[in-house]
Amino acid sequence: MKEQKQLKVLMIGPDRSVHGGISAVVNNYYVAGLNRKIKLKYIATMVDGSKIRKLVQAMIAYFMFLFKLPFYHIVHVNMAADASCYRKKIFIDTAWSFGKKILIHEHGGDFEGFYYGRCSEKQRLKIKRTLNRAEIFLVLSESWKSFFSEIVDKDKIHVLQNGIVIPGKEKTDYSSHKILFLGRLCKEKGIGELLEAVPVIQKQICDFKLVLGGVWEKGNEGLQEKAEKLSELVLCPGWISVKEREEMFQECSIFVLPTWFEGQPISLLEAMAAGMCVAASAVGGIPQIMGDESDATGILLPPKDANTLADELIKLLKDEEQRRKMGQNARDRIISNYDVNRNVEALVGFYKEIGEY
Repeated sequence: MKEQKQLKVLMIGPDRSVHGGISAVVNNYYVAGLNRKIKLKYIATMVDGSKIRKLVQAMIAYFMFLFKLPFYHIVHVNMAADASCYRKKIFIDTAWSFGKKILIHEHGGDFEGFYYGRCSEKQRLKIKRTLNRAEIFLVLSESWKSFFSEIVDKDKIHVLQNGIVIPGKEKTDYSSHKILFLGRLCKEKGIGELLEAVPVIQKQICDFKLVLGGVWEKGNEGLQEKAEKLSELVLCPGWISVKEREEMFQECSIFVLPTWFEGQPISLLEAMAAGMCVAASAVGGIPQIMGDESDATGILLPPKDANTLADELIKLLKDEEQRRKMGQNARDRIISNYDVNRNVEALVGFYKEIGEY
């Protein structure tokens, strides 16, 4: 019997050290052994830092991509909106001109706002043509499948939800009145509403604290200064490492994500897997993560509503048993549906569907 050749996949996306969701997804793939199931080469197209550093990295990545491209069957493109889309468009068009099989993996939570709000009609036509060069187009939720069906051939679109490494340690202490946020610190993540809710919450929960784990984005419209004025109640430790994150999941009882838009946040999956009670906006793929009976795993919130946010967090902070129940249900749901090992098996299945041997 003829030996089956190994699938060869050239994957592109942000550097694995970048603070963001796509990097977390890719790192989880490596932990789950994707690089042992196929021949995988990862090229970083973006790094954190200045515009010059990002431009230099993009140029280096493109030349490396050109050098490696002839030796790989499939190009897997991890993409978001705005600059990420324009940057990846160059790689996709190049791979298509080489006759490669293309899998586009769309992660961006605000692609709709980008495509219909920040692109001209001419830009939309070019982006649409590029996206349809994919044999398979992966999205994170059923809602995004519906949206992208307006742009990409529906038969190409498949839902592949994010997967995470399930922590072995189970949360047992829900007595804390600390609330945790992890992610980019900017208005689009609902930081303004969170800070507006802080003094309201503190009036009823005297030992309440909010931990904002993340890096302040430039042009945060005075949010950082507002947080500093609330420094007795709001802790800003900066970007939190994997080890520190695990400690925070044990130390805090509620994870909050009042974001305006979202794909499928890794931070939410990780918090639920750790057994935290969660309160998150009902946008993007978040309702799908929390399930049809979302009130069993946490609280779904309307975005951009500081009053409701404060009210719901106060209710949770006053009810330790409810936090415990929701946290345990949340962990059970993630274990059953979002283990990265199953995610990787599904991804390999997509590669096999379009791959050449």
